[in-house]
Amino acid sequence: MKKILGIGNALVDIMTVIDDDRILEKFSLPKASMQLVDSEKSEIIKKGTVGYNKTMSSGGSAANTIHGLAMLGVETGFVGTVGNDETGDFFEKDMKEAGVKTFLSRRSTATGTAVVLISPDSERTFATHLGAAIELSANDIDPTIFKDHEILYLEGYLIANRPLFEKACKIAHDNKMKIALDLASYNIVESNIDYFKEIINKYIDIVFANEDEAKAFTGSLPLEALNSISQSCNIAIVKAGKEGSYIKQGEEIIKIGSINARSIDTTGAGDLYAAGFLYGYANNLPLEKCGLIGSVLAGNVIEVLGAKMDNNRWKTIHNVITDINNAE
Repeated sequence: MKKILGIGNALVDIMTVIDDDRILEKFSLPKASMQLVDSEKSEIIKKGTVGYNKTMSSGGSAANTIHGLAMLGVETGFVGTVGNDETGDFFEKDMKEAGVKTFLSRRSTATGTAVVLISPDSERTFATHLGAAIELSANDIDPTIFKDHEILYLEGYLIANRPLFEKACKIAHDNKMKIALDLASYNIVESNIDYFKEIINKYIDIVFANEDEAKAFTGSLPLEALNSISQSCNIAIVKAGKEGSYIKQGEEIIKIGSINARSIDTTGAGDLYAAGFLYGYANNLPLEKCGLIGSVLAGNVIEVLGAKMDNNRWKTIHNVITDINNAE
């Protein structure tokens, strides 16, 4: 099985269930987007949601994916930056308990947090204060770490730090690693579209995008967007929510259905889909099985609050994956 290294923003998610979307308007947060906020606005949002049902867990897009992969038994590593505080300790402990080997730099700045506001329709909106996470720099990227891994997984949120992004891709490329990229959020794509296109053409082997991100990247609906993205990488994946996902490699297009699920929170659906897909890819499974496992993880995580699942659910997932592996 191939080993996978992830690099991303090390955050702690504060999952907050809201009773209607008016609170999003109150804080000027476009629904379903990821908005970067400063420490002052982050505190205002936290105080303004006192009384709502909340849970806390380690988070960040790439961290969620790497955590999921570790729960599936993949050897994983994660590179990020946290504060010298209890929140940073919480993040590190949660990742290590899943089996992730952490390569965390510590800073005097507070650990980043993401307030995740979950609407009644289960859509989520992020107000993210990156804190120490934003201080991850190219100097924190240790080339020796890459030599122990075969796949690099990057979150698109890192694209704003171009020296970091470029260095990670170059080291991985020089080590003949496969590089997978999740496009992160439609507004991030819109703000950095030219550099995204440049970096994908130059380095990226696998691209994950949801419908909104794919449209922001190509201006097209899922299938046409899939065709467009696939011209710049080896494997393109467009996730289409309840409609499932589309995978393209070369001229082959595979449609993967979604599993029946009772959605209460879509947080982590894309991250866990990527975990399932990369699990299959790391085990050299056919692309269809990679997509099926991705759908299994995504369908399960939307039935819980947040991007983390309990051990009983993971046991069920492992049984389903065994069935998929054994199927003809």
